Amino acid sequence: MRQVFLLLLTALCLNAYSQKVKLTPQSQLSIITCGPGDQVYSSFGHSSIRVYDASQKIDVVYNYGTFDFTTPNFTLKFARGKLDYTLARQSFPYFLLSYEEENRWVKEQVLDLTLPEKQKLFQFLENNYRPENRDYKYDFFYDNCSTKIWDVLKENFGDELRFEEDYLKNKPVVSHRELIRDFVSINSWLGFGIDLALGSLVDDYATPYEHMFLPDYTMEQIAVATLNDKALAQNAKTLFESKPVDRSTFFLLSPAFWFLLILIAVLLLTFLDFKNNTRRRWLDFVLFLVPGLIGAGIIFLWFFTNHTQTADNYNILWAFPAHLFVAFIVSKRKGPNWVAKYALFSLGLILVSAIVWLVGLQSFSPVLILLWLTLAVRYLFLFWSYQKPLLA
Repeated sequence: MRQVFLLLLTALCLNAYSQKVKLTPQSQLSIITCGPGDQVYSSFGHSSIRVYDASQKIDVVYNYGTFDFTTPNFTLKFARGKLDYTLARQSFPYFLLSYEEENRWVKEQVLDLTLPEKQKLFQFLENNYRPENRDYKYDFFYDNCSTKIWDVLKENFGDELRFEEDYLKNKPVVSHRELIRDFVSINSWLGFGIDLALGSLVDDYATPYEHMFLPDYTMEQIAVATLNDKALAQNAKTLFESKPVDRSTFFLLSPAFWFLLILIAVLLLTFLDFKNNTRRRWLDFVLFLVPGLIGAGIIFLWFFTNHTQTADNYNILWAFPAHLFVAFIVSKRKGPNWVAKYALFSLGLILVSAIVWLVGLQSFSPVLILLWLTLAVRYLFLFWSYQKPLLA
C-alpha cells in the first residue's frame, strides 16, 4: 500500500472544508486504484477515495495509507506494529502526477450514488479527516488503505451495500501468503524477508472478503458490488497507463544466487577441513550465529509486537535462538562433548522444518533449501570433528 510520508503531503493538503459545503448533482465520488511500484512500500499498489466537484472547486483524494515519520520512537513503533497510520487529504492533480512520475497505472471507478449519498460519504470523510479522528492502528491484512475503502462504504451504507461473494469464482482458492507472492517475487530479498517474518497463520485460505487487503481485489469487488440492488460503480476507466517494466529480480542480486554461492563455498571449505583434519572455527561461529539472530528476530516479532501474522512461525525450528549461545562455544578450539549431540539436534531441527513444510503446517521460502543444505553439511562435519582430535 502507498505509505507516503505524511510530512511530504502536508503542503499538498487543502484547508479543511466547512461541514456546510454542499456537493452539487454533478459531483462525483470514486475509488482510485493504483498499481504497484518499485519501492517496498509500493509493492502491493494503493487505494484511495476521490471527491470531485468542479463547481465547488473540489478535487481531492482521501488517503488512508500515510504515516508521520517524525513520530517519537518511530522505528520501534513501526517494528512492533504500534505505529499510527493517518488519513491524509491531497489535491488530486498532484496525487495523479506523483503516480505518473513513478510509472504506476491509475484507474478510477465512479460510484453510482444519489446526491444525498454523495453528501453523506463526503461529510463522513471530512469528519474522519479531523485531527482527533484521522489516526488508526494499521494492520497489513485487516486494516490498511485498501480494506478501509470497503469499511468506509459499509459504515455509511450499511446493509444496503451488498458484498458479492462469487467475485473470485474463476480463480483458485489461495492463502494469504500466496496472494503476497503474486506481487513480490519469492526469489527477492523482500519476498525472502516476508516469508521469514510471517508465521503459519498466513498459510490459511483467504476468504473472498480477506482478499481485499490488496487493492486489486478491492477494485474487483467494487466492480460487482451492489448498493440498493443497483451496481455500486461504473466501469473502471484508466487515468494513467503505465509503461511496461520488467520488475523481475536480477539473478546475480537474488537470495538464491548468494545462498548458492555460500553453499558452494561452505562445501569447499568443509572438504578442505576434512582433508586437512582441521576446523575453521570462524565458519562454525557464523553458521550458528546467523540462524540464532534470525531466531531472536522471530521471537521478537512473535511475542513482543502487535503483528498478529508473525505468530506461530515455524522458522523458529531451524533458526533456533539457542544457536546464539552455541556460536560462541563452537568458536573455541575444543568445546564440551555435548556440542556433537547439539550438532545432530540442529540437523534434526532442519529435518523437522522440512516435514512441517511437507505436511502443510507452514510454507517456507524455497530459497531456504540452499541455506538448509549449507547448515546441514556443516552440522554433520561438526559432529564428525568432535569424534576425533583435530590439528587446529
